[in-house]
Parts: sequence; structure tokens; C-alpha cells
Amino acid sequence: MTDHATPNLPSRDFDATAAFYARLGFETEWRGESWMILMRGTVMLEFFPHPGLDPLESWFSCCLRLDDLDGFCAAVRAAGVPERTEGYPRLHPPRREPSGITIAYFVDLDGTLLRLVQN
Repeated sequence: MTDHATPNLPSRDFDATAAFYARLGFETEWRGESWMILMRGTVMLEFFPHPGLDPLESWFSCCLRLDDLDGFCAAVRAAGVPERTEGYPRLHPPRREPSGITIAYFVDLDGTLLRLVQN
């Protein structure tokens, strides 16, 4: 295995988080009372319990650098996540930034911002 980093994200409820991300194609790799690891292909997300989190005040975020940004966004839409500018969960569709990168923004059910960047 090569060196890598994984985001550690909050979850108000592991059952709800696992079910939500399962609709996006993630599978539970490991789960205990104080930690959960979800995988989708080579993308790994790790979650810690944060039952008192207010999703509207969450400042948690991470970047997912993806070979198939459009495919991931299609999975998000197929899971019923709406494209909108407020609330959670939500998806802001991909767009090409002035920097030349293509990026989408996805906010999960706990208010965490996942920047989806095309490799």
C-alpha cells in the first residue's frame, strides 16, 4: 500500500451515515462504537461520532480527487440528492474553475462539504 491520507468526518448517527453513503456506492469496511470506515472503490472515508453536531453550522470539509467526477455526481443524483444552493444534503454540479480544474461541491446529511475534484 502506498502512503495516503483519509478524511475524518463527523457523523451524528452511524446507521444514518452508512445508509446515506451506501446509496452512493460506499460499503462499510469497518465499524465500531467510536469509528466507522466506508469505502467506494479506492475512496475511503472515516467517520467519528458527533451526535450534537448542527449540520447548518458544520465547518467540516474534505476533497475527493476523482478519476470519474461525472460518474460520482451521477451516483449522488441517483441517490436523490438535489441540486440546490442551500440546505443539506445538496449537490452543486461540476464546473470548470478559472484555475482550470473541474470541481463539484457535495454537502452530506451532516453538513460536511466534500469538494469533488476531477483528476
